[in-house]
Amino acid sequence: MLKIDQLVSGYGTVQILNGANMKVDNQSIVALLGGNGTGKSTILKATSGLIRAWKGSIEFDGEQIHNLPPHEIVGRGLVQVTQGKDVFPAMSVTENLRLGGFILKTKKQLNDNLEKVFNYFPRLNERKDQLAATLSGGELQMLCIGRGLMSNPKMIMLDEPSAALAPQIVLDIFKNINRIRKDGLTVLIVEQNVRMAL
Repeated sequence: MLKIDQLVSGYGTVQILNGANMKVDNQSIVALLGGNGTGKSTILKATSGLIRAWKGSIEFDGEQIHNLPPHEIVGRGLVQVTQGKDVFPAMSVTENLRLGGFILKTKKQLNDNLEKVFNYFPRLNERKDQLAATLSGGELQMLCIGRGLMSNPKMIMLDEPSAALAPQIVLDIFKNINRIRKDGLTVLIVEQNVRMAL
């Protein structure tokens, strides 16, 4: 499903990746492991179009996607959930989730996907009218993953979903990641928590 070949990229004039290679098969979970500063997040950012690929190629679902704009990559079914738990704090949980479905064509698709996300994360349903600013760290991570699922992706890339979370919350989130994969999605996880990723 995803094939990265000899990827070179970085920030400004600083090269971070020097010929990275990776393959992710359809409906699999792949964990990309390593410490801080090893280029894990850079691979995700280049793959999702947030930074430019300087050299090499990124192929998704049989098509070259390197250097496409991020919204086109999302439209092809590849979504990244960033590490920073980036949400719109002054908007409700439901409003944040609906933004994730910006490429959907009908209100029915949007509502169906909303129900699917609430099925994965019942706590978000309990807090659907709350402002995102009032959520705990674990709830924010659920919201970010849920927002990524709203666009009907074929593959979701998760950047350190366990970062700064309590062990029980991490366990719950990883159980849901496994459910997502069992429901047909391909998952790429970037993690430092080797034990949980494995």
